[in-house]
Amino acid sequence: MVDSEKIIKSKKRVQMHGEVLTPKKVVRKMLDTPDIRDLSKDLETTFLEPGAGEGAFLSEILERKLKTVHKMYCESIIQYENYSLFALSTLYGVEYLEDNTTACVLNLYDIFYKYYKSASEKFNRKIKNKILDCAKIIIKSNIVQGDFLTKKTAKGKYLIFSEWKPVNLYKGRTITVNRTEYTLDEIIEKKEKEPGEYISGYYRKYGRLPQDNQSSIFDFDNFENPDESETVEVKYRYKTCKITDVHLELMEELYE
Repeated sequence: MVDSEKIIKSKKRVQMHGEVLTPKKVVRKMLDTPDIRDLSKDLETTFLEPGAGEGAFLSEILERKLKTVHKMYCESIIQYENYSLFALSTLYGVEYLEDNTTACVLNLYDIFYKYYKSASEKFNRKIKNKILDCAKIIIKSNIVQGDFLTKKTAKGKYLIFSEWKPVNLYKGRTITVNRTEYTLDEIIEKKEKEPGEYISGYYRKYGRLPQDNQSSIFDFDNFENPDESETVEVKYRYKTCKITDVHLELMEELYE
């Protein structure tokens, strides 16, 4: 039987970007190597894919992590919601092409939704929109479009990721996290930062917090600073919160 899985979208894309998609069977075989197999199922292990494509590796890892959640952290729907979001928060990717980035985001979201739907049916509960919104925020913050080599976006801005560090993991049904932003340079340099640091922007327009003026969840330029002449410069940090509340993007002024 001929494998019909598409690995080349066009000759032009191969010539311009060297794009060749990795077949699923190859992805699974690579992740099944002895040193990687257990890590790909471990909830705390983080993965950063420098050329994420449509998310073949990240999607497979997410499926494995969510199977771990279903098996070990599914005593209640609340426990499942918390630990599935945490599993999602450990996956990161950089992709150069816009259409691939969008596909990667949607693929990860679809997988999360599929497993969440299954867990909800198990407990005869309805899917909560706030949990889906949390998943969207996490994916949007962790999967970025840009050049891994230059460590910048197409607009020349630094690639920024969010770390979702748990403060009470495995101590109950719920998980509390500190969200802290890092540039790709800072991640590579293993820079230590204060919990909650927010580096996407420092401005408040007309006295409103940044989260008061959000755009679409899939808008990758969501944190553009407004014109400086119309703003008051204020520095913020993310508040420590439940992982099921990260969709609120709660912040507080940082007084120095």
